[in-house]
Amino acid sequence: MRLSRDRCARERRVEQHYGSLVAWYHGGMTKNMTVRLPDDLAADAEALARVEGQSVNETVKQALAEAVERRRKDPKFRARLRRIVEEDQELLERLAK
Repeated sequence: MRLSRDRCARERRVEQHYGSLVAWYHGGMTKNMTVRLPDDLAADAEALARVEGQSVNETVKQALAEAVERRRKDPKFRARLRRIVEEDQELLERLAK
């Protein structure tokens, strides 16, 4: 019983942590990034953007948003995320002593 309660609490912390990161990101702040693409991938992105009638920037943002959404639905990814948050939590607790 104790383990399942602990696990549920940890999962809630992960959801709260992950959710707050998403809310912060979508809250209007932007970050400029430089992405280096191989020539063929850059050409594909430019062609896709042109066909879609949007900028390459918007095309890349859309592709990344779709990739993030796929990961959010992936149970294996979510398990890895939980593990990392738990590891970070343990480290922070040790440092706070």
